[in-house]
Amino acid sequence: METAKDILPLNRPTTEPQWYEANAAQKGLWVLDRVEHLRPTSLIPTVVRFSGPVDHDLLVASVRRVLGRHPALRSRFRLDAWNKRIEYRTDAPPAETGFLDAAAEGWSAQELDRLVDLLCYTPFDLADEAPARAEVIRVDAGTTLLVFTVHHIVCDGWSRTLLMAEIAEVYRAGFAGAEPRLSTPPHPSEVVTMAGPEETEERLPAVLERLMGVPVDVRIPFRRQTDDPSLSGASAALRLDAGLTEDLLAVAEAEGCTPFMVATALFAASLARTGDQRDFLFAFGWPGRDDPAHADAIGMFMNTAMIRVPLDEATTWRELLRTTRFAAMEAFVDADVPLEAVAAGLRPEREVIWPPLSPVLVNMAEMPADLHLAEDVVGRIQPLPSLHMKYDLGLFVTVTEESGSRQLELSADFIEALYDRGDVAALLADLQRCAIQLVDSPEETVTDQSAAVDLSTPEARVELVRSLWQEVLKTDDQVGDDVSFFDAGGDSLLLIMLVERLSQASGQALRTMDLFRAGTVRGHAELLAAPAGPGASAAGSGSRDRILGAARG
Repeated sequence: METAKDILPLNRPTTEPQWYEANAAQKGLWVLDRVEHLRPTSLIPTVVRFSGPVDHDLLVASVRRVLGRHPALRSRFRLDAWNKRIEYRTDAPPAETGFLDAAAEGWSAQELDRLVDLLCYTPFDLADEAPARAEVIRVDAGTTLLVFTVHHIVCDGWSRTLLMAEIAEVYRAGFAGAEPRLSTPPHPSEVVTMAGPEETEERLPAVLERLMGVPVDVRIPFRRQTDDPSLSGASAALRLDAGLTEDLLAVAEAEGCTPFMVATALFAASLARTGDQRDFLFAFGWPGRDDPAHADAIGMFMNTAMIRVPLDEATTWRELLRTTRFAAMEAFVDADVPLEAVAAGLRPEREVIWPPLSPVLVNMAEMPADLHLAEDVVGRIQPLPSLHMKYDLGLFVTVTEESGSRQLELSADFIEALYDRGDVAALLADLQRCAIQLVDSPEETVTDQSAAVDLSTPEARVELVRSLWQEVLKTDDQVGDDVSFFDAGGDSLLLIMLVERLSQASGQALRTMDLFRAGTVRGHAELLAAPAGPGASAAGSGSRDRILGAARG
């Protein structure tokens, strides 16, 4: 299969535009885009909410300049049926950037939500339209939205981050009356990130030998059987507290593991403990920017690579970390071998419109940072109005740092037709339990849950809560089931300590307000009876939520 290394100008008369051959990843996306009438899974939408006095004319001009200066964003595509290849040209007009004063025109909140959804997910005509669009929307005097959507065929996660940062740079320079400091963007045809045909043929046998025999399906115990073809998705998240994060990353770093590796190990462990599968194949995205010369290239250069994580009944947590690290390093070394070649060798009967190997993705989250346009104007990435999934289930890993403390966040995107939200929340809670057990007992076997906290019966939950009350209250006295925490000697600070201990022991993200309302041993035990829903996850309990919760209390 031809790759980016083989991109050459075709022999055309000089009066015709110059056409280039698409790389392997672009070919796959072009086919995917047309299989089911331009499915929105091939789009990368971004919604940024700016707070502060935005200069709307300057923001529109800044976005327009960025869209116009990158060849990839001016691409138009066509099928060369005779040679059975996809071609593109980059001399077409750039995408327009629109401006809407929704406040002056009287748009309702519902109408704006609908507009944002359409801007995010209306397909592109890749033959005649620029594969990007942007709209600046003035919501009110202090709020502005930037809705930016680009087709995956000309943009990957790395490129989106670069584009967002560049928009901010152009705006700041214009605001200061200066020229922005921008590098000359390379043409996509000059960027080579994947192995060429000869190198792929040479390296492919070793890749296939490493992956041969692994199940190409990850059996999720709570996956529904359904004929519903919808790819509509939802998301749930869990953030580990700073103490657990530091302990977990310390153990992982001692074994040379990155946050991505430790999250992959926890995911494999949770699935092994709840099902009978012991050999897992996960997909992950490789950005293809190893060469510093390509670091600022805008285009679709990433490849999907595969990491294999096996374990058995004797595997300890520390051994699982080592296994995952070794597997990840092997996968990174081979990440430039095109996925299509690997898939053809492992699963020649595959359906090209679906993920060719694993239906499960594990990735570091690739979200652009806040956009600082001026001292009093900051743009933050907003949740998308809806999700359209490429994989059955995706686990995304983020490490945030605030006031010198790190926190590991695990978020799961999932197809709603296949997974119940409560089951996904339970999976995230089990990942937290796995993290606690890895920290507390790294030499224990992964599948041995004898040391795990028993939450299966009301009696077990009551005993857990009672023991943690005694620990926090520093007493050996038996506490009655219906005695108030404050009557037993607790106070507001001790209640916060109890929240931390119960969350760690149970793997559930509990809120101080919930424990305050429940009040008793029996009430706290009942909170552990059901998995935490997405609204109760720690990821949603930022400082504003805590303040509002305290005000309501």
